[in-house]
Amino acid sequence: MKNLIRQRAGEGRPSLGTFYEMGGTMAAECVGIGGMDFLIVDTEHGPFEAETALLAILAAERRGCAPFVRARDLSRPAILKLLDVGAMGVIVPDVRTVEEVKKLVEYAKYYPLGRRGYAPTLSSAFGCADYAQNVDQLFSTSNRETLLIPQCETKEALEHIEEIAAIEGVDGIFVGPYDLSVALGKPSQLEDGELLAAIDRVLAACKASGKLSMIFSNAPEATVRFLKQGFDCVACGMDTLFLIQAVRSYVADVKRRLAE
Repeated sequence: MKNLIRQRAGEGRPSLGTFYEMGGTMAAECVGIGGMDFLIVDTEHGPFEAETALLAILAAERRGCAPFVRARDLSRPAILKLLDVGAMGVIVPDVRTVEEVKKLVEYAKYYPLGRRGYAPTLSSAFGCADYAQNVDQLFSTSNRETLLIPQCETKEALEHIEEIAAIEGVDGIFVGPYDLSVALGKPSQLEDGELLAAIDRVLAACKASGKLSMIFSNAPEATVRFLKQGFDCVACGMDTLFLIQAVRSYVADVKRRLAE
């Protein structure tokens, strides 16, 4: 078990990914073939449960693309099942309190960090992986390589972000700029000074605690800005929008050439 995104961050190399909303294993493979370092199977807003997330995870891995999953909520089953089917990282939305995050650590991490229940599942090749032959090694390897990443998209999470980022068992923070802008009373004002200051604060909290910093971006110029700012990972849009944009561009190009 090796988390490629953790490895890249440790080497000072940023990672690009996207949200997977389309469904179907071919879409997941195309994300990897296209050069993305990770994808995020979206079980919060997307139509997926653990069984369909599994198919995307396997397809992404086949193309060397790290499979992350965004959980549908903060419950133990939502976290546990995603890890058991092989997610290399779980991004958790709508986090508000330090106590909630401590509970997430309990659900996502094995002893001694948490209380994740053990069963021989796909994540450890049903207990047949080399590192799974010794329970101590299984627990330590899984705790290190499978990432727990709460989202900072609420005002409450922002107010406690330094404490949240410093919690042992939290591997990183994912900034959701759109929801965070709503929480700050400035919906979609992505260049607003208060929002930009909030993003700076989250990034500083991650750096201070030695945790991964991740953020969503809706455009190439924003992606470049976030990377230059120091974010380790940027989730660039979503697969559906990439497809729509490519089709629109092709159609517009054909119409332009016909009109010449």
